[in-house]
Amino acid sequence: MIKEIIQTVNAPEAIGTYSQAIRVDRLVFLSGQIPLLPDKMTLVDSEISPQIVQVFENLKAVAEAAGGDLGDIVKLNVYLTDLIHFPLVNEIMGRFFQEPYPARAAVGVSALPKGALIEMDAVMYLKPQEYPAS
Repeated sequence: MIKEIIQTVNAPEAIGTYSQAIRVDRLVFLSGQIPLLPDKMTLVDSEISPQIVQVFENLKAVAEAAGGDLGDIVKLNVYLTDLIHFPLVNEIMGRFFQEPYPARAAVGVSALPKGALIEMDAVMYLKPQEYPAS
């Protein structure tokens, strides 16, 4: 079993005792991303639409640092402080993903770190040609 910590400056640094992602063989477990701007560590905006986009951008940066891309995500978990925004998540997700879409769960939560309105985490499976040598 090969275990590797994934870290990139193109996504927000961890704000707790966790890694941005962990690769175990060909599986990559991406930690929850909230809509922080990586260079400032502040929320991108107080509105939901830019927050959704920023979360996808942060996940994309971590996926790329692990040697893959968003198309390699097989499971996506979405946490929203208000499930009324779920149709907008679907709309914006269509800009970042193509079919076949990953398996997904959407969960309503009472609060998220830093006052974010959305958080997402994911599991990614690297194809053999994407598997980084260690």
